[in-house]
Amino acid sequence: MKRRSARKICSAIRKSSVAVVGDLMLDRYFWGQVDRISPEAPVPVVNVEKTNIRPGGAANVAWNLISLECRPRLVCVLGRDHQAREIKDFFSAQGISGEYMVTDGKRLTTEKIRIVAHNQQVVRADFESVEEIQGRTLTRLRAAIEMALEGAGAVVVSDYGKGVVSAPVMDTLRELCRRRSIPLLVDPKEGHFSLYRGARILTPNLAEAGGFYHRKIRSPEDLERTGRSLLQDLEAEAVLITRGEEGMTLFEKGKKSHHFPTRASEVYDVTGAGDTVISVLAAGLASGAPLYESIELANAAAGLVVRELGTAAVSLKNLVDSFPL
Repeated sequence: MKRRSARKICSAIRKSSVAVVGDLMLDRYFWGQVDRISPEAPVPVVNVEKTNIRPGGAANVAWNLISLECRPRLVCVLGRDHQAREIKDFFSAQGISGEYMVTDGKRLTTEKIRIVAHNQQVVRADFESVEEIQGRTLTRLRAAIEMALEGAGAVVVSDYGKGVVSAPVMDTLRELCRRRSIPLLVDPKEGHFSLYRGARILTPNLAEAGGFYHRKIRSPEDLERTGRSLLQDLEAEAVLITRGEEGMTLFEKGKKSHHFPTRASEVYDVTGAGDTVISVLAAGLASGAPLYESIELANAAAGLVVRELGTAAVSLKNLVDSFPL
């Protein structure tokens, strides 16, 4: 795809809206240097020089959409804690309201703390609730989904196994998307694939795709067999398997598989790359762009974010400029 075509699609993306349903995370980073080992234990002592927060999980999908100047409608469940206030303030500063965010005082807002020294992660600490959403919280969540889908051009399900994505939630999404002819895209979690039956597009990575069948994908034949099996078993219209440095491969019913080579010249960190792929893909489809062109945009965006450490988002200008004249 040439830059002119990419610019045309990205211009339409500015006018589109995507609903994002799933597990929100707050990623907190401590950045510093190591110059000694602790006398208390054989571990490095990191002299912290700065800290910052970044959106993770479903919030990272929404952040990617904001960077594309597409308006996300983020549907998630937060605790009643400081982390929830931080993430709401973060999105409020971008002009995104928290009207679709559901609060449950019995849960923790998922937070992942990473300590990084010399651009290498030293340790990570997680705070989270992983129980499936039920009761009144589920009722409010389903109501928020219905409101968020009004006028949305696409829906992304971002499942990180923290309890938001469940059978009742997927039943609601399938019915509403079918009724309103909205494309339903799923970024799946290994072990949960049976929940996603009937979604229009699935975007698993290699490990997730093979994990559904309890096997590793080691050859082109393994890849082809797995992609075709997912199409049939999950009744999807398309399966896009992301393959890291090898790019991504698309499987569609009645068509030959199509490979999209990676656009990355250097790979530093694949954290959040899957979020970038599905957010750009959804934004393209929401704008009315065909599937192949939307995947080309997503592939180019993934090639940009893996050059940075930690979760990152791609600006519309950088995305357009990454295509040849």
